[in-house]
Amino acid sequence: MDKKIIFLDLDGTLTNDEKKVTPLTQKALLEMQKAGHIVVLASGRPTPGILPVAKAVELEKFGGYIMAFNGGKIINAKTNEVVFEQVLDRKYISPLLKYAKENDIGLITYDDKRIIVGTRMDKYIETESFINKIPVYETDMEEYVTYNPNKLLMTAPPEIATKHEQILAGKYKNQLSISRSADYFIEIMPKGIDKAASIEVLINKLKIRKENTIACGDGYNDISMVEYAGIGVAMENAVDEVKQVADYVTDSNNEDGIAKVVEKFVF
Repeated sequence: MDKKIIFLDLDGTLTNDEKKVTPLTQKALLEMQKAGHIVVLASGRPTPGILPVAKAVELEKFGGYIMAFNGGKIINAKTNEVVFEQVLDRKYISPLLKYAKENDIGLITYDDKRIIVGTRMDKYIETESFINKIPVYETDMEEYVTYNPNKLLMTAPPEIATKHEQILAGKYKNQLSISRSADYFIEIMPKGIDKAASIEVLINKLKIRKENTIACGDGYNDISMVEYAGIGVAMENAVDEVKQVADYVTDSNNEDGIAKVVEKFVF
C-alpha cells in the first residue's frame, strides 16, 4: 500500500462554521488513519488552538501531526516530539509594534497558554481568542516577550488589511514571510516559512513521495500548500486564489467536503 498523507487547514476547511468537525468527516479521517494513512492538521493557529481538533480526529492514537503557526512548528501528536521548528527573531517586535500603533491596527503573539496583546484590543483579536479557546493577556509586549516567538499576527479591518500586507511584505521582503490567513489577519513568519515549505520538511522526514500528498484549504495562507501537493484541493467556500491553483474543488466546509476528498483520493 502506498501510504497517503493529507494536510488539512482547520478554519473554513476541516471545521464547519461552528468550528466543529462534523461526524461524517470525523468518521472518514478515522477510517483513513486505521488504514495506515497519515493526517496532518496544518493551521495558522497556535498549538493550543489546534489540540481540541487533534483530539476530535484522534491524532494522538494514530500518530498524526500538528503543523502550527503556518508550518513554523511541527509536532508528533503521539509522542509530543517537536520534529521541526523555526522561530521569529524578537528584534522584529519593536518596529512592528510601532507600525501597528501608528496605523491603529492590532498586533499579537503567543506564549504557551495565552495570546499576548501589544496594542489595544479589537474585535479581530477577540475572534482569534474565540477560535483558539485561549485567553488574551494585554501587556507591554516588548518587555514581556523575552523569547523568540513562533509568529506575530497583525489584525486590521478587511478594507485596509490588503494595503498593510503589501506595505509590510515590501518592507520586509528579504527578512520575513508575510501573508493573510483571513481577510483581517496578517501573518508574520520567519523568512521561508509557509505551509508548503513545512510539508516538504515533513514528507522528507517520513520518506513519503510528493505524489502521495493531499492538501486541502480555503484561505490565502493555504495557497502555497494547495499548489505544492500532489493533489491540491480547494473548498467550495475557498477564496478564488486557492481555487485557481487547485487540482480539485470539493464541497464546502459545511457540507463535509473533506470526507468527500478522503473517499475520492484515499479510498
